[in-house]
Amino acid sequence: MSKENHDTIFPTGEKNEAFAQYFIGQSYLNMLSTTRVTIGNVTFEPACRNNWHIHHEGGQILLVTAGEGYYQEWGKPAQKLKAGDVVNIPPEVKHWHGAAKDSWFTHIAVEVPAEGAWNEWLEAVTDEEYNKLS
Repeated sequence: MSKENHDTIFPTGEKNEAFAQYFIGQSYLNMLSTTRVTIGNVTFEPACRNNWHIHHEGGQILLVTAGEGYYQEWGKPAQKLKAGDVVNIPPEVKHWHGAAKDSWFTHIAVEVPAEGAWNEWLEAVTDEEYNKLS
């Protein structure tokens, strides 16, 4: 499935060059809001995933809108995600999210506002870790 015919609610956006160093594979970003609450429409090509990361203070909410993917917290098994799923990520939880090997994946990422909130990018999810997912 190409970017052009990937069924999404919001436009896919451009290649996510600003954060490319924190992703394995190609992602796309369409910022829906940068005022008061930061909201981004993030699309992952098949097998694309972001690095482990932590949202300090505020946390994050993911609203899955298309495709299939994964969410995993450090030390826990990965959860399979599909359109309609919601993931509420508390602050200070190390995690990653991304597409399944054979599916595009899109979610709306909502940064929960909090005083002093910031995002810490960590190590990549290795191919060895990722390939263990079914």
